[in-house]
Amino acid sequence: MSENLPAGPAPVETAAPGAVRPSGILRHLVRNPLGAVSLAILLLLVAAVLLAPLLAPQSPGASSLSDAFAGPSGAHPLGMDSAGRDILSRILYGGRNTLSGALIALGIALVLGVPSGLYAGYYAGKFDAVANWIVNLVMALPAMVVLLASRAILGPKVWVLMVVLGFLVAPSFFRLVRGIVVNVRGELYVDAAKVSGLSDTRIVARHVLIVVRGPIIIQTSLVAGLAIGLQAGLEFLGVGSGSTATWGAMLNEAFQNIQREPTLLLWPGLALGVTNGALVLIATALRDVLEDRTGESARRRRHPRNTTAPVALADTAERAALLSIRGLAVAYAQPDGTDKEVVHGVDLDVRPGEIVGLVGESGSGKTQTAFSVLGILPEGGRISRGSVLVAGQEIAGLPERAHRALRGRTVAYVPQEPMSNLDPAFTIGSQLTEPMRHVLGISRAEATHRAVDLLRLVEIPNPEQAMRRYPHEISGGMAQRVLIAGAMSCDPELLIADEPTTALDVRVQAEVLDLLRRLQQERDLGVLLVTHNFGVVADVCDRVAVMNAGRIVETGRTEQVLHDPQDSYTRTLLGAVLDATPARSPWQPREARSTTP
Repeated sequence: MSENLPAGPAPVETAAPGAVRPSGILRHLVRNPLGAVSLAILLLLVAAVLLAPLLAPQSPGASSLSDAFAGPSGAHPLGMDSAGRDILSRILYGGRNTLSGALIALGIALVLGVPSGLYAGYYAGKFDAVANWIVNLVMALPAMVVLLASRAILGPKVWVLMVVLGFLVAPSFFRLVRGIVVNVRGELYVDAAKVSGLSDTRIVARHVLIVVRGPIIIQTSLVAGLAIGLQAGLEFLGVGSGSTATWGAMLNEAFQNIQREPTLLLWPGLALGVTNGALVLIATALRDVLEDRTGESARRRRHPRNTTAPVALADTAERAALLSIRGLAVAYAQPDGTDKEVVHGVDLDVRPGEIVGLVGESGSGKTQTAFSVLGILPEGGRISRGSVLVAGQEIAGLPERAHRALRGRTVAYVPQEPMSNLDPAFTIGSQLTEPMRHVLGISRAEATHRAVDLLRLVEIPNPEQAMRRYPHEISGGMAQRVLIAGAMSCDPELLIADEPTTALDVRVQAEVLDLLRRLQQERDLGVLLVTHNFGVVADVCDRVAVMNAGRIVETGRTEQVLHDPQDSYTRTLLGAVLDATPARSPWQPREARSTTP
């Protein structure tokens, strides 16, 4: 049986706010008075030092002792220093040396700290332990002592000291990024992205970097200011190449002549203060622009109607069981080195075109079983024994890369708590199209067209408008429909729905269950429905497996289990939660049932 996506009007393409375009960032930054002023100051400073050969009246090292301490004049707007050198020339060329030195330190810190923090925070393991040990060691070192020792060993060149400084401040980026990533990796929308088929690299680039970029920007400005200030301090103390024009060297020279000409301190001090202030202010303004999207309107452009043949699903007739579990056991490593088994010898089958309910109370092992099939067991969990076949492929012990290839195309996932499984930083359209572009390898326009059709398929009104909304702008029921649309976006054969109606009111629950049953029948979809609610089982399931304390205690046709349960635990559950609710067989659309006498 095959099913075509319904045709619809030409969709609109939405720009993902998580990937804010540089032009949009600049536009919003300029509209912020704080950002506009600080950006203008910083650009003027950078332009001035870059154009030093054109703007400087003379070479920074040219001196005339007869002009020592000369006041401002037409040829020398800021006057002359104690050696008869032009102050403006030394400020401009000194800015080149000072800013380039800070850029070296900042670049090394970013290159070392950010990627290692992302990797350690996302994957943990031995790398995380070793990296934390090294970071703690480096942070325990007194920076000034290390720099002084480096000068004695490596020489007084400014850039050498900045390279060393870059290594010393890299741990600050590592700890910042790692701490944020550790918290983000446990978010449900990260698990949802894994199940949709996105690679770890795309998940980090899309869902993790967007969270850490604001703090990184602020940390960058602080480290840049620290590098500039520390470099100036070293030069002021005479630790550096005194023959090179820098703002710190100018402060040193001015301090030596403070009794005779105190105004010599003004210009290098002003340059340092303005630069550091502009860095901090522009970083704050830029962070606000990146984190505040309330006034941002997504750009759109029309695409012609897709005139190619509709995409058909693969024929699912005459196939073996989609899901075949035999003797599955799931265990978690304990601090004492032992394993604690939470799922014990589970046997379960799901065939094409069948909805199987996996029912049990909280803590019975339902979700652990589902996560084993998806390959997303929490940290420390593993399949300790047994076999899990998905579409004929053994997944127990399967490497993550191979397991990822099954997600999206072969098996898809509809989680509970729909609002927590949508990334608040991205529009609905962006979150639907990205997995399709990655898994199916289609263009942005085609993915957008399919996403609109999918939203229409799950009965979301005005799908084009819904594509442009953020998760906080839609209801819980609509969010659950979006997750179902996302699960169906890559034409899976098996759908695992984990408590898909728990967070919804009764009316919306009925609509979502109708939708699941309709998709199952239209697409010959196999569905494993994880639930604690026998009412849901009676409403949509063909067969049911009852789970207790990590074991399947009873399996059978829904009608048989509901009306003639064999296990005492099943009878206890039915007595507690079910009030003579008949099994739904056969299924009918809601409209048909409303007209049935």
